[in-house]
Amino acid sequence: MSNSAIIEIENLTKTFKHAEEPAVNGISFSINRNEIFGLLGPNGAGKTTTISILCGLFAPSGGKIVIDGKNLYEELPLIKKIIGIVPQDIALYPTLSARENLAFYGSMYGLHGKNLKNRIELWLEKLGLKDTGKRQVSTYSGGMKRRVNLIAGILHQPKILFLDEPTVGVDVQSRNVIIEHLKEINAAGTTIIYTSHHMEEAENFCTRVSIIDHGKLLTVGTPSELINNSTGATNLEGLFLNLTKRKLRD
Repeated sequence: MSNSAIIEIENLTKTFKHAEEPAVNGISFSINRNEIFGLLGPNGAGKTTTISILCGLFAPSGGKIVIDGKNLYEELPLIKKIIGIVPQDIALYPTLSARENLAFYGSMYGLHGKNLKNRIELWLEKLGLKDTGKRQVSTYSGGMKRRVNLIAGILHQPKILFLDEPTVGVDVQSRNVIIEHLKEINAAGTTIIYTSHHMEEAENFCTRVSIIDHGKLLTVGTPSELINNSTGATNLEGLFLNLTKRKLRD
């Protein structure tokens, strides 16, 4: 594994039982330390499956994965201590308050006492939730839930953060706040792996992106170099459509 790579993936495959074709089909790429890496693709392309494998939630059908110098299959408990996960689905208990949810998730990562309380208060204030932290999450707007969902994945200051559609379905203000604080977390040393359908957001946010479709890697590079090397594309969305075609996906 190279010194600059924090994640290295070689010939990763995943075929689910009774599936007609692999969800992930022999993809290989590396993710460098302290970068913001976008994993982009249409619905059903294999993005969430890939992230789920990297987080240890699914076992792959084949391939090799090394994360921070550790083999995923042999040292998963050690890897889980250094990663944070912000899933696409809101992973909060609706009848608990934001503070209660975050206290629960923080304790799962081994945080306790004053340290946990201080981190919760710090992030509630940063993301504009300090005054509403006692309210049940069920009373929150979509943007507020997204922000609490994000805090739950970063309280323990992970070395690697996986984000699956972190801004889906939220207003522009919430999206901007989330992106700005993710940049702050990245600047402090956290490597970010991010999936999204927002091509403009990905183009401005990511240091490098990959585009996958039908479980296969189509391209990887910085947004600017991929756009410049593409015929007829002036932005990432144009490149994305050129590579994945314009047929509707369900």
